[in-house]
Amino acid sequence: MTRLEALVALNMAGSIGSVRLKNLLENFGSPQEIFEATVEKLVAVSGIGENLASRINSFKKEDLAKELDLCRKLSLKIITFEDAAYPENLKNIPGLPIVLYVKGDIKPQDSLSIGIVGSRQASFYGLSAAGKFASELAAAGFTIVSGMARGIDTSAHRAALKAGGRTIAVMGSGFNNIYPPENKEFSEEISRSGAVISEFPLNEKPLKENFPRRNRVISGLSLGVLVAEAAKNSGALITADFALEQGREVFALPGKIDSASSFGTNELLKQGAKLVTQVTDILEEFSFTAAPVPKENRNLRRNSGNEKENRLYELITPQAVTLDDLIEKANMDVSEISGILLNLQFRKLIKQLPGKQFVRNS
Repeated sequence: MTRLEALVALNMAGSIGSVRLKNLLENFGSPQEIFEATVEKLVAVSGIGENLASRINSFKKEDLAKELDLCRKLSLKIITFEDAAYPENLKNIPGLPIVLYVKGDIKPQDSLSIGIVGSRQASFYGLSAAGKFASELAAAGFTIVSGMARGIDTSAHRAALKAGGRTIAVMGSGFNNIYPPENKEFSEEISRSGAVISEFPLNEKPLKENFPRRNRVISGLSLGVLVAEAAKNSGALITADFALEQGREVFALPGKIDSASSFGTNELLKQGAKLVTQVTDILEEFSFTAAPVPKENRNLRRNSGNEKENRLYELITPQAVTLDDLIEKANMDVSEISGILLNLQFRKLIKQLPGKQFVRNS
């Protein structure tokens, strides 16, 4: 059994995060040696009860072989917390997942991520707002992270993809039980322009208790979390709580005071979440050059954007110019030009007028 295989096996045994694993390694030295220990020695480790100790001690290598074989059939990668490819933002949270199953690719640029979450039974307002913010943030270079659930999550993923951006879906079940089932084909689409990930073994069902664990990964991957719409006791509020614990920013969209689906977001605003009504409200909290993106990627982003940014800025004068005119004159597609315009607005070089018109700031 290799070190990676032992970590996968420990994850399959269940309820072993980074804290319990640290205690086990302090006692036994390596993941492989943990499986050689008796139940009595395992129980003596802090945080390892008799039930978990028995599961570790009785773990069958045949089950590991089946898991790895199914991973290959499903074209999945396995990343452990010790790998260089493990998401940088996630390394900084308490109780981080020791193993991630990944369909697609997690890239260094995904360190510049925003989580967008909300109600499964979302209103038209919530779906539209989530899509708008996801689209504009994706165009500005952010990776959109969500949970691939019905409602707000799916709207955010779809809008990010439509804008030509990247998105990451975090599941509360194993890859052999895609949930919700109607998003199985959609998960393939996401994996081609980002990644679908899960910390759960492949055959894990979408159990209710799995989703809070899923939510901590959504916030852990993100620099901040936008709650687009949430009823009282919504799972999206759990994600917001995790975000606060992890030192992430929390944003919320205001809703009608008599709308049950906006109760949660309005409560978040009372508690100090930042009220947002446009994407620049989020962008002003972050500087692209200060975001935890590897240095080489930050330089590439700035250098590659200068020529196009300068060309676009020259087309914007003290006289209002429409978005359609800019697209035609700059010969750029809408997703690319939107990202540059947002960056110029963020830097206070231009401002947007009603009717999608833009002028230089005096």
